[in-house]
Amino acid sequence: MTQDNNHVSKKRVAILIETGVEDAEFQVPYKALKMAGFDVVVLGSRMNSTYVGKQGKLSIKPDATTTEARPEEFDAVVIPGGLAPDTMRTNPNTVKFVQQAMAQGKLVAAICHGPQVLIEGDLLKGKNATCFISIRKDIINAGANYIDEPLVVDGNLITSRRPGDLAIFATAILSRLGYGGKEVDLPNENDVTAEWWKIAAAWDGSTKGDIVKALNTALAGERYSCEAFEHYAEKSSDGEVRSLLQETIATKKQHIQMLEERLNGLGEKPSLPAQAADAYAKLKTSLQGSDEMAMLRRALGDIQTAVVDTYELRNQFTDPVTTEIFNQIEIALSDYEQRFVQLYHARLGSEIAKPAKPSTSPAVGV
Repeated sequence: MTQDNNHVSKKRVAILIETGVEDAEFQVPYKALKMAGFDVVVLGSRMNSTYVGKQGKLSIKPDATTTEARPEEFDAVVIPGGLAPDTMRTNPNTVKFVQQAMAQGKLVAAICHGPQVLIEGDLLKGKNATCFISIRKDIINAGANYIDEPLVVDGNLITSRRPGDLAIFATAILSRLGYGGKEVDLPNENDVTAEWWKIAAAWDGSTKGDIVKALNTALAGERYSCEAFEHYAEKSSDGEVRSLLQETIATKKQHIQMLEERLNGLGEKPSLPAQAADAYAKLKTSLQGSDEMAMLRRALGDIQTAVVDTYELRNQFTDPVTTEIFNQIEIALSDYEQRFVQLYHARLGSEIAKPAKPSTSPAVGV
């Protein structure tokens, strides 16, 4: 990316830090701002601390503390996410620093769990904002209008949801500080056709190898479970169970197509483990029994594993396209998880309600 530092060199940006910060959510905006020529100041709560990222990739000492820093000396404040904001919000000096920055009209940008600091400072009432899904209700209760979009801008407030939004988030910060556009090889923040993963990678985000590995992990899981569900559907004598299995299989085939298309878009093919996953499932399921309840429980277990694994993958990578694929898969599988558990409980209740079979053993003493 071309750098043009002349018009931004005097601008200063504070980026907040505490241990447990989501590594990429600190690294990507930090690197983007540095490469653009801004004066970036890392602010922690204690000068003698070394702050370590949640993933263990980041280890950094602050340049100053929020206690001594003066908001009027900065043009913007960036609040990364992870576990760190929950610590930041307990520091009254950090909260006061952000409150004063907002009041002075400074650009304030928060991603993921970063809005927790805004909640603590009573700064979200009447604001359009987004955040990580787990604190959605928290920002709504704080008076915000929650919008599930990669980037939400309301006046001097910028918010984003997760690592997959980072390149867009950082680009929005840069452009509002006077750096951006075609002259510096940065797309418009609303350009859905941009290869945002490449931009994020240039700012210490996920590499292509990281993304491809994650796609193959998800693909192997979907191919395995799709084959396993085919086996369960063939063996099942319960029409309702079989119908749900067949519906799930059709959805999983759509997931497989989405994942393979994304790999193809990155110029890659499925890995050997991903290609062999269905054959492994066929072998494994052939060794299992055909007890109806046992199969239903295995299907539920497969779905639960996939939900958790896909959720974790969704939150790790800085490619918005891949992240959204994982998001769609996780939402669909979560719905099937609830339907399978309802059916399992219903069948379990029927099993419990069955009268005991009469004993065929001779009575004692006869």
